[in-house]
Amino acid sequence: MNKGRLYLIPTILADGEVASVIPEGTLAVIRRLDHFIVEEIRTARRFLIKAGISKPINDLTFNIFNEHSKEPDLDSYLSCTLSGHDIGLLSEAGVPCVADPGSQIVKAAHELGIRVVPLTGPSSILLAIMASGFNGQNFCFLGYLPSDKAMRLKKIKEIERTIREKDQTQVFIETPYRNLQLFDSLVAVCHEETMLCIATGISGAEEHIESRSIGTWKKTKPEINKKPAIFLLYH
Repeated sequence: MNKGRLYLIPTILADGEVASVIPEGTLAVIRRLDHFIVEEIRTARRFLIKAGISKPINDLTFNIFNEHSKEPDLDSYLSCTLSGHDIGLLSEAGVPCVADPGSQIVKAAHELGIRVVPLTGPSSILLAIMASGFNGQNFCFLGYLPSDKAMRLKKIKEIERTIREKDQTQVFIETPYRNLQLFDSLVAVCHEETMLCIATGISGAEEHIESRSIGTWKKTKPEINKKPAIFLLYH
């Protein structure tokens, strides 16, 4: 019996019409799947309904895998593929396995000889780089900066040096309720000519993407509290 495939399924980044950001080819794959690996079942069900899945939601199989999963048997998540069934790995927002725990599932799939198929959809990181006006040929995604203030300030100084040494855009994120703390640290440490782009609500009705120098940002505080945001630094 042929093994099933593992599909990597992007989801929407903000409220709105799914068809405006998820290609029809991706939606067609989603609608025929019966098995899903998800971070949170309620969110996944809501997205699948928006995506136009016609099967009864209660007939679908969901396995939860997220950052709280402790030493899981990764092979067990993929057992249905060994019986010939395809399965979808669904992100909470954007693409799976980028700033997302799903890469462990993908690694296990490769080890089991299961074909991994990435599907097309929105990535907040790439969309922010595209819209920033910064170097898109050479960039680095850093994930989260340290939550400790002293360590965060030190890291930002290191990041600013790297930008100049490598001509490299630096991209990072923060837990939404700490966005303003991160912003305050950036304007406190960075040189006034350093460029900062802040992108929020990407692909949604309230999308806002703005690139300014740190000197200009010091004159105004962005409305980013509790909003999912991408931060980019360049020179």
